[in-house]
Amino acid sequence: MLDWDKLRIFHTAAESGSFTHAADRLSMSQSAVSRQVSALEDDLGLKLFIRHARGLVLTEVGEQLFRTAHRMHWELQQVESAMSESQEVPTGPLQVTTTVGFGSTWLASRMSEFVKLYPTIQLEIKLNDAELDLAMREADVAIRLHRPVQSEMIQRKLFTVHFHVYAAKIYVEEYGAPNSIEELDNHQIVTFGEPVPSYLGDVNFLERLGRSDNSPRRSALKVNAIYGQMHACRAGIGIAMLPDYIVEGEDKLVRVLESIELPAFDTYFVYTPALKSSKRVGVFRDFLVQKSREWSF
Repeated sequence: MLDWDKLRIFHTAAESGSFTHAADRLSMSQSAVSRQVSALEDDLGLKLFIRHARGLVLTEVGEQLFRTAHRMHWELQQVESAMSESQEVPTGPLQVTTTVGFGSTWLASRMSEFVKLYPTIQLEIKLNDAELDLAMREADVAIRLHRPVQSEMIQRKLFTVHFHVYAAKIYVEEYGAPNSIEELDNHQIVTFGEPVPSYLGDVNFLERLGRSDNSPRRSALKVNAIYGQMHACRAGIGIAMLPDYIVEGEDKLVRVLESIELPAFDTYFVYTPALKSSKRVGVFRDFLVQKSREWSF
């Protein structure tokens, strides 16, 4: 039978990427962490790490054991949190994942209130444009910018995101603003670079708006992140089509071509059935729903 203490130390070392960082997290010496991992490898008769001067790399069997240990660690956390929450106070860790652009703007700007309301919840926001797998416990809950494809996931629609066309005030002062689709040909545009995430849909609509498919507009600049695209537009490089959440509170941009109908997509709060009764998830969901209702752009 595997020794849980050794497995816990292995899990921390794998997450940390080095024995030194794992030792700091575990309040142990580096040599003690190394000995425990080596002892686990001896118990199994397998190598779990490839040791480099720059850190640790999991072997194939190490990856398998890490995924198992990670699920066990997550389930123990849920048990501990459920026991704490039996006192009617939402308590424990809550890992939230969403995209870099949405998380850096709309979500992060609203978390101060939530943290004050629920100080016993240890909130962690994990931003990643590559979706983390909730079923594999890579995060507890997610805000997806598309309808989830996994039918078993619990989902709640939050709001619809609309795209609009923007230019920086300094750009308009120098070049003017287009008043029609045809006039857009006389302006510089900033578009999204490859690869384009599927949730953003037709994010490069401006390249083809009013043009034939085989003759798209040339972009002055391509940026493969919405946040970077917004800042390039803000710097006056060109006109950009941006989702409304990324420009909330932005006073250096103005809308142009306001009469044009542009793409939109829905956002969803998503979590696994295993967390259906979690008070932490419940209060976070309700908080997001309330903030979604209050938000109008």
